[in-house]
Amino acid sequence: MSLQSTDQIADLITRIRNAIMVGKNTIRVPASKLKVSIAKGLENTRFISGYQLISKQPRDILEITINEVAKPARINEIAKVSKPGRRIYVGADEIPVIKSGRGIVLISTPKGVMSGQEAKKNRLGGEVLIKVW
Repeated sequence: MSLQSTDQIADLITRIRNAIMVGKNTIRVPASKLKVSIAKGLENTRFISGYQLISKQPRDILEITINEVAKPARINEIAKVSKPGRRIYVGADEIPVIKSGRGIVLISTPKGVMSGQEAKKNRLGGEVLIKVW
């Protein structure tokens, strides 16, 4: 019997946070479209070095490279904003600024998951998923 987290975003950011605390460079998690789009958003904003989708049976695996060897992690803190019990939605004008612009928020918009800056530029609002700095 395997235990699966009902909140896949919380599981992903907990694994990233734990890997940073123990100094690991890569993590592997069960893949989903949402996790891949979050990894893509973190890579585009250069908070992670990269990600790779590994095809294995019966389920694909997402491998995330947090940082290159011998470099400190760029992520100081990563936290979930919208939770299953309380969803947080914002309009394009209400997108939060994290740490005076040094951090980012990832937002699930009708056009996909994107950073707060991209969503603001495209005049899109949506559900605030995570904040990173």
